[in-house]
Amino acid sequence: MNDKKSIDSDFLYECILLLKDKESIKKFFEDLCTIQELNAITQRLEVAKMLKAGATYNQVAAETGSSTATISRVNRSLSYGNGGYDIVFNIIYNEEKSDNG
Repeated sequence: MNDKKSIDSDFLYECILLLKDKESIKKFFEDLCTIQELNAITQRLEVAKMLKAGATYNQVAAETGSSTATISRVNRSLSYGNGGYDIVFNIIYNEEKSDNG
């Protein structure tokens, strides 16, 4: 373990869980992150969405402006990560499905 004090990321997750609407979440993340950090997070999510939909690396790069390194990193998370993207996409898909039918 390094000499720096370990920071507990659970506090971040608890803070996010306290937020009840999109406007509050937006304000929190705009205060918490730089514009570049928010853009990077947003871009990764879009890359994941496109890869899940079957887009090729070239299509994703052209549409999002992402580097192949970023696309590869997101693809690796989709394939071998903790399933976080799948949790979100399954919730979104199920909500869209119930709204349409």
